[in-house]
Amino acid sequence: MALATLGVVVPGIAALYEFVVKGRKRLGYRVQMDTTASNVVKTQHDGPFAQLVVGTRKLEDPTIVLLRIENNGATNIDEGDYSRSHADDTGITVTFTDRNVVGAVVTEVSDTNMGSSFQNGGGFTVTENVLELPKVPMNRGEHYKVLLALERADGGKGPRQYPPPDVDCTVKGGVGGGRIQETKSRTGTPKRVLAMIGFLVAIVVAQLVIFASSGDSAPLDCASGHLRLTGSTAFEPVAREAAKSYHDLCPRASFTLEMRGSGEGLQTVDQAGRDGSATDRLTFSDGEKPTGMPGLLPRPIAFFLFTLVVNGDAGIQDLTLDQIKQIYQGKITNWQEIGGNNLPIRLISRNPGSGTRAAFQRRVLAGEREPGSNSDDCQTRDPGSPAGVVRCARDTTDAVLRTVASTPGALGYSELSAATGRNGLISTRINGHAATVEDADHGTYPFWETEFGYTYGEPPANSLAASFLRYLTNQTGADIIRSHGDRPCAELANPQLCHPT
Repeated sequence: MALATLGVVVPGIAALYEFVVKGRKRLGYRVQMDTTASNVVKTQHDGPFAQLVVGTRKLEDPTIVLLRIENNGATNIDEGDYSRSHADDTGITVTFTDRNVVGAVVTEVSDTNMGSSFQNGGGFTVTENVLELPKVPMNRGEHYKVLLALERADGGKGPRQYPPPDVDCTVKGGVGGGRIQETKSRTGTPKRVLAMIGFLVAIVVAQLVIFASSGDSAPLDCASGHLRLTGSTAFEPVAREAAKSYHDLCPRASFTLEMRGSGEGLQTVDQAGRDGSATDRLTFSDGEKPTGMPGLLPRPIAFFLFTLVVNGDAGIQDLTLDQIKQIYQGKITNWQEIGGNNLPIRLISRNPGSGTRAAFQRRVLAGEREPGSNSDDCQTRDPGSPAGVVRCARDTTDAVLRTVASTPGALGYSELSAATGRNGLISTRINGHAATVEDADHGTYPFWETEFGYTYGEPPANSLAASFLRYLTNQTGADIIRSHGDRPCAELANPQLCHPT
């Protein structure tokens, strides 16, 4: 199937090269008007048309010609594209047969910037029957027009005659990598475009025939089978959307999602690998695996942003790193102490084993571990617990966000996309910097982490696990990651941030 497809695609590419690349620079010209100014029928409005003169000399059988010069190619034309030498200001030469040029003026430019090419007479000269036009830069589709007055070249000494409707002239010039050609005024779709459309339709039809005859309409990288996805609850929305998108493209693949935290996902796949049953498993972790799991291999998937979230009643929108550390150490217990409202601080955290919690401890608390919980309801301390800040923990990102939104004075953390747009929540800045990829990429926003995909050992290249990992890092997967507010690793200004340390 692949060879047959190449047999169709390669000629298509060659045709595109012929249509688009080889002739991409083209100068076109055409005579839009060629009319006699002799034998004027006398009327009360004939005015100057009844007697055309140069100085005191009456023109012999004068004609009026309108010449249009246009860029009808696929790319812009600059001064350096003209075939004449750089020392020659002339770009195009127009030579008329049996007629001399007695007057010429530029009457229309599609872009006013082109007018500068005709100033000071550079490259614009008239010598008997020859008109020289300058090297005019023109963007694709632009044009200019020259109105000319012509007369008989024999000065009226020969038999009286009137020129035919189409002026006889020769246009010489050219552009590098292209050509100059006479064009015709026309409406409707050009033949070149019709030919291209027809050829592309033929390619599509040929591909449909090839795929139909193969009995398999799935893309080349589609894999079949079943894959269990585990790990980060923060990454779950991306994983779920990507799994659905992959299944829509490859119907013989199916997925089960069991996202209960990075730590649990890593342990599950590691144990399955030791038991010899991990070929159908893939887990995602906010950050690197812990030590003691040498069989798990990481693949950087995305640059993930996290944010601190505070209940809207706290009156806080910006915290310094030092203030955050003091809050989690229990040294600051009321928002009023740092300029907020008079509300006690309540900390809503993730359970131990959470990748989001690990990222928070590593990136924001400088490696310091959060103290354990002292509350189940996140409102009051459990009986017998020491005095201090109320602390509780939840299993998932969504549970943390719901609890912070419903608890006055609450502070928590989560993946940025999950927190965005939630009622009752404010995503706080850290040291004055919002959670943006640009700030994190340049080291001014600290709360981020690499999202890794882990398998036990190297999966076979044709397996669903390997194919799905490739899918997450190709264009479709990258689009899904971006749509959730995060960034594919390859798009960072400093991609090394995503690599395991």
